[in-house]
Amino acid sequence: MKHFAKYIKKYWKSFCIAVLFLTFEAICDLLQPTVMAKIIDEGVANRDIHYVLKMGGLMLLITAIGAVAASTRSIMASIVSQNFGTELRSDLFSKIQSLSFRNLNNFDRASLITRLTNDVTQVQVFVNGTMRIFVKAPLLAIGGLVMATRLNLHLAVVLAVVVPIVALFIIINLKLGFPLFSKVQNAMDRVNGVLREYLSGVRVVKAFNRFEVETAKFSKANEHFQKQSIAANRLMAVFSPAIMLTVNIGIVVVLWMGGFGVESGKIQVGHIIAFINYMTQILFSLMMISMVFTMFVRAKASAGRIDEVFSEEVNITWKNDKMKSPTGEKGRIDFENVSFSYDEAAGEPVLKDISLTLLPGETVGIIGSTGSGKTTLVSLIPRFYDASSGSIKVNGTNIKDIDPKNLREKIAFVPQKNILFTGTIAENIRWGKENASQQEIETAAAIASATEFIEASPEGYNTKIGQGGVNFSGGQKQRLSIARALVKQPEILILDDSTSAVDASTEAKMKTALKKFASGLTCVLIAQRISSIIDADKIIVLDQGEVAGIGSHQELIKDCQVYQEIYRSQMGREGLQNGK
Repeated sequence: MKHFAKYIKKYWKSFCIAVLFLTFEAICDLLQPTVMAKIIDEGVANRDIHYVLKMGGLMLLITAIGAVAASTRSIMASIVSQNFGTELRSDLFSKIQSLSFRNLNNFDRASLITRLTNDVTQVQVFVNGTMRIFVKAPLLAIGGLVMATRLNLHLAVVLAVVVPIVALFIIINLKLGFPLFSKVQNAMDRVNGVLREYLSGVRVVKAFNRFEVETAKFSKANEHFQKQSIAANRLMAVFSPAIMLTVNIGIVVVLWMGGFGVESGKIQVGHIIAFINYMTQILFSLMMISMVFTMFVRAKASAGRIDEVFSEEVNITWKNDKMKSPTGEKGRIDFENVSFSYDEAAGEPVLKDISLTLLPGETVGIIGSTGSGKTTLVSLIPRFYDASSGSIKVNGTNIKDIDPKNLREKIAFVPQKNILFTGTIAENIRWGKENASQQEIETAAAIASATEFIEASPEGYNTKIGQGGVNFSGGQKQRLSIARALVKQPEILILDDSTSAVDASTEAKMKTALKKFASGLTCVLIAQRISSIIDADKIIVLDQGEVAGIGSHQELIKDCQVYQEIYRSQMGREGLQNGK
């Protein structure tokens, strides 16, 4: 839990102040039974009303001091715990953002959401409770034992038996509870995972009428969560009554022994009442200690899961002492003997010994069969992943030596899966350039052939986009994603199969507009259709992670067998003859 040290260092002073006021509160609670005993044994027994009023006033003063201390402690606890929770959640989110794609693959997405929300809340509740009751409970328990022993040593023998029994219950509770609550959190991950999967694929579920299957899947995860929660809470439910029963038996024994003591004149009535009050306080504090351990078990399990994320070593390192801006040709990309594997320990390389150069101003098409490594290849350029071997240069500089922010500022990337964010159309396009003017937005939309449907929308560029862009078609989402990339005015534009949902005539318009726009930048087009990249300056053909051919369409149709097979499958044998 070393990653929590920074929060301890930052908040320990405020925490100590809250605990100080909590201590005053506990002392006030412990003094009251003793004062009450004096009122009964001296004031009431001697019928001294003046003494009763004087000690009664003292009790009121003690109560008032305790109330002020409790209020101050409560305010401090709320401020510290809320600030701690907010900062922890922000730091965890920042850590997740810093992880590479390979790191993120080590965690289930639903699990990360649970860690950001439920797990942080569990730790925050524990911190808040520590300053409210969790420290007060031991103080009351220890203070009650001391005060009760000073009051009557004979009756204190009961405590010598009761307290060890309760302590044993608490230790057993802690030992058995931790693994159960870890299972509860993992079960919650599964529920979130099933729910997230359903919501992201709700259209497919409806299309295939798979409601019953999804309901059964969710019910199974939900019931598993229920069983784990019941098992954990059943354990907790056994120990609390057991502790209460033990302490109440102790109180009965005190009353029995006290009755004989009063009869023999060895014990005063006020002492018995005060002792029972202390026993009640001890009962309350021991119950709270039991709850403390219950919360501690849950918080420890959650803190461990949070620490797993903080402990994840980012496998892409940035050499901060060497960070610089590239000064070579703008838009030049060089792959030098690049190989890559998603699982370097045992996996077969996805890319094998790739060497190629993309020159400034070129439009480069990349084509190949499914799984040939097209997306993986372009994902290496902005350092979403690091090459297993070889080097990649942008503008003549190794990307490992370039400031990551500077590197990605030069690149606009449109992935296969188009993601739009909740907000307006204009706000989504401005994701590419935060301070883009309305004119720049409209220009980018026009190049992406998005102007027509944007202007036909109810509020034009101020039309609200539903979550994930549900109120737009696949082709419209692709065009908005392209507009978002174009408004950035990058040196390198990467379009990963970004026109697959666009009709042929719209794609032709986009290509014409893009050719004028991209005259000064390097444009990389990944495509499944040869028609999308047929007029590119250079076409790279990938086959099973290797470069099978590089050249123009006419050159590849003559010399590259893989390209010929792709062309034949799409255009037919007659098309191949015409293409030659």
